[in-house]
Amino acid sequence: MNKIIKRFLIGIGAVIAILVLIAVSFGLKMKSELKNMHVVETKEVIQNIFAIKDSFVNMFLVKDSDNYIAIDAGNDIKVIRAELAKLNIDSSKVLTVLLTHGDGDHTATLTLFKNANVYLSRDEEQMINGKTAKMLFIHNSISRKDYKLLDDKQVLTIGKTKIVCIATPGHTPGSMSYLINDSLLFVGDAFSLKNKKIEKPNSFFSKDMKTAIHSLKYIANLPQAKYIFTAHTGFTANYKNAMTDWETVKE
Repeated sequence: MNKIIKRFLIGIGAVIAILVLIAVSFGLKMKSELKNMHVVETKEVIQNIFAIKDSFVNMFLVKDSDNYIAIDAGNDIKVIRAELAKLNIDSSKVLTVLLTHGDGDHTATLTLFKNANVYLSRDEEQMINGKTAKMLFIHNSISRKDYKLLDDKQVLTIGKTKIVCIATPGHTPGSMSYLINDSLLFVGDAFSLKNKKIEKPNSFFSKDMKTAIHSLKYIANLPQAKYIFTAHTGFTANYKNAMTDWETVKE
C-alpha cells in the first residue's frame, strides 16, 4: 500500500511540475510578445479620431458630433479612465462600442461606458458565452450581456457616421473589422502592421493563421480607404501602400 501511495504522489508531483513548466514557458513567451508590440500614445491622431493607450493595446474613439464611437474597450479600467481625462473626454459621451473581438484586453472596461450600446460579431459570440475556448481551458467573457450581434457586410449608421462591418476571422473565429465613413479601417488584432505594410496577426495569440491570411482579401480592395488602425502595431495613413503585395503574406 505504501508503495502505491508513493507512486501516486510521485505521479501527482510530476504532473504538477509539468503544468508549472508549461505555465512558466507560456508566461515568458507572452511577456516577450508583448514587448514587441508598438502602440500609439494617447492623443488625437487625426481630426476627430483619438487613440487611447492602455499599456500594450490601443482602443480608438471616433467623434460624432458631441458623442463618441469606441472601437474596443481597453484592458484596464483605471488606465482608460485616466487616459480619457488627459483628453477631457467624458466616458458618458461614448454611446457606441464596436468590439473587434472578445479578448479581455479589448473588452475589460465596458462597464466604464455605461451609456453605450455594445456591438459584436455574431460569429464571435461563441468566444464569450463559453462555447469555444480561447486556448486550452481559458474562456473569454464580457461584463455586458445586452450586446447586439453584427453580420458580415452589415452597415450601421450611428449619428452622422457610416460603419461597414467586415468579417475577418482568423485571430478569433469572429474577428470583425470596421470601415468607418469609407476611409477609416479599424482591424483590431485581425491584422498587424510591419514597416507600414499589412501583415498577418500575432501567431502566438491567434487561433487560425491560415484563415487570418485568407481574410486579407476582404480588406484588400477598399477604394476609398485611407487609414488602417491596429490594436497593437499602430496605424498608417497610407492604405494603398500598406496593401501593396498583400497576396505575398505567408503563414
